[in-house]
Amino acid sequence: MAQARSSKTGRTRDTAASCPRSLNGERIRDYTQDRPFPSALFLGYIGGKPLHVVASCDEINRQTFVITAYEPSLDVFESDYRTRKKS
Repeated sequence: MAQARSSKTGRTRDTAASCPRSLNGERIRDYTQDRPFPSALFLGYIGGKPLHVVASCDEINRQTFVITAYEPSLDVFESDYRTRKKS
């Protein structure tokens, strides 16, 4: 789990586990080494179509940042849209 330290308070927070809460969907991968904030890949469905969203969160300032969103391809992912195909 990644932790972020507030320069104002010096407190640490576990960002990978708790953020982002504002997104609906299944968290399928964590990118805990991303900077300036850890990010995660989410799988959700809109109108029955799969959607991948990569987002990060600044827990200190309570802000979520969408990095990218895309419709996953079956050329790249298994039919569950969670598992990347082996090349």
